Amino acid sequence: MKITPLNIIFMGTPEFAVSILDTLHQSAHNIVGVVTATDKPAGRGQQVKTSAVKDYSLSQNLKILQPESLKNEQFIQELYSLEADLFVVVAFRMLPEIVWSMPKKGTINLHASLLPQYRGAAPINWAIINGEKRTGVTTFFIDKEIDTGRIIDQVETDISSDTNVGELYKTLMKIGSELTLKTVNSIASNKIQTRSQADLINKSLKHAPKIFKNDCEIKWENAAEKNHNLIRGLSPFPGAWTMLFNIKKQVWMQFKIFETKKSGLMVKNSKNLQPHESGILFPCLDEYLIVSELQPEGKRKMHFKEFLAGYNLEDWLLKMP
Repeated sequence: MKITPLNIIFMGTPEFAVSILDTLHQSAHNIVGVVTATDKPAGRGQQVKTSAVKDYSLSQNLKILQPESLKNEQFIQELYSLEADLFVVVAFRMLPEIVWSMPKKGTINLHASLLPQYRGAAPINWAIINGEKRTGVTTFFIDKEIDTGRIIDQVETDISSDTNVGELYKTLMKIGSELTLKTVNSIASNKIQTRSQADLINKSLKHAPKIFKNDCEIKWENAAEKNHNLIRGLSPFPGAWTMLFNIKKQVWMQFKIFETKKSGLMVKNSKNLQPHESGILFPCLDEYLIVSELQPEGKRKMHFKEFLAGYNLEDWLLKMP
């Protein structure tokens, strides 16, 4: 396949986008500009934090654009001046039409799901939370509605029953890099065929909205499998949480739970935590979940053995209705 190198403007912000940017940068194509989020104060010290994409771009001496507004006239003119053939978008903001319609070969997006399923901001999390057995990545042309454009290509991958979001993130980052380069090469050689997402909708759509703190609360009255999926779908970030009551101190304390396994041990009307050779048993609607990694409020993440060395399980009660 004969490929004429394209001039590309890349748009992205988090670590997930860096791998794709690096793959394109190391290819025959030319990255003529990188658009990423503005620098912002973050953390307790409110120190200025730069995006992962900016950090990589600085290390590679790539031209960086950080507009406050994607409709800013000066920013628009600068995009025109770079004369890009194609825009590639990965984990970035919604683009105005004046931007995505600019390049002659269009604007493509890599999305971390098998579209049309899991449109939205957190597709990797929600696929695991909902107990999916398969997911993947999709490249498509951006149009007026978010994540609805014509599909160019897709790659599928399995999700095991214990895969967490951090592990799946790395898998999708790798296959996403490969798929994006394949897609760009196909566009460069004028050998692409697209499919309408509407033609692929044969069942109800599942969505992937942004995740908020309330979405992360573990409800122990739910079945163990549902809680296990929630916990691994939020591990290591942002982390599923629960409240435990300290009987001695008469206070509630928040805990984050990061790693669990189903025990097969049935619960008998108990709110008590139980010790187990593989972790701490937390009662759910049907069976106990084995918790092997957790983080008490104000403390660092710890293995269950470390927790048991410093805390007495009998002092804690689970919040249940």
